[in-house]
Amino acid sequence: MSDVRVLIVDDQVPFREASRMVVEMTDGFEVAGEAANGEEAVELAERVEPDLVLMDVQMPGIDGLEATRRIMGLAEPPRVLVMSTHESGSYEEPALAAGAIGFLPKSSFSMDALEAVWAEASGA
Repeated sequence: MSDVRVLIVDDQVPFREASRMVVEMTDGFEVAGEAANGEEAVELAERVEPDLVLMDVQMPGIDGLEATRRIMGLAEPPRVLVMSTHESGSYEEPALAAGAIGFLPKSSFSMDALEAVWAEASGA
């Protein structure tokens, strides 16, 4: 079985770097690419065909919710997990409406969270 290919989307370099470390340290996962904004996310999702996109909700240009909607329009869209520094679940409903599999506060992102989200999303 091949590794789960993850696209990391965040306008903050430190969080992209931290996310990369989490993905690389988690067995069965690999980084397929990184994007700093929603436009790059849509283009990369189409080009690198990730299995999972970790999508920041607040970014310059198109935000994570609009990028998620556009990615869901691809022929074979990946699963998208929307993330934010805001702990509030206020983004959960809009994220699901955009086609995401869920919402996760960035403070909760870990190897265990990554594995749990993927297991639930893939029906494992």
